[in-house]
Amino acid sequence: MPANKVRVFLDSRGVKYVTIRHSPAVTAAEVAASAHVAGRDFAKTVIMWLGGRPAMVVLPASRRIVLHDLRDLLASPEARLATESEFRDLFPDCELGAMPPFGNLYGLPVYVEASLSEEREIAFNAGSHTEIIKMAYDDYDALVQPTVLEFITTRATPA
Repeated sequence: MPANKVRVFLDSRGVKYVTIRHSPAVTAAEVAASAHVAGRDFAKTVIMWLGGRPAMVVLPASRRIVLHDLRDLLASPEARLATESEFRDLFPDCELGAMPPFGNLYGLPVYVEASLSEEREIAFNAGSHTEIIKMAYDDYDALVQPTVLEFITTRATPA
């Protein structure tokens, strides 16, 4: 099962979480709606190419990255979205596009948009397009130790 790696990791650290199965959905906004989670609480994972290597950027499902502003903030002029072919093999246990925001489990640095760090709980894809995990943000922060950045986002357009 795709979410097994994350669940094993959370269980081994005694973290409380809930898994929610939902009807198949692909976009972060669709997943959040299907699982009845507010878009601001649903953490979507975006894989980027920063400084010549892949990195994970995590932001609310209701938002989109303003790429040129993120480039400036990270002082990385070549920062760009990674293509599916560039990151597919990094997540062998996940369905494409359903990666959990645990870059530490995949050898990737993680950057989190600051508004997520203000939420009591977050939810995210658990490695499949039919299951999410919901947990306390403080537990996520302690386990992943992401770099929290106030980068500029815009509202995501409805699908």
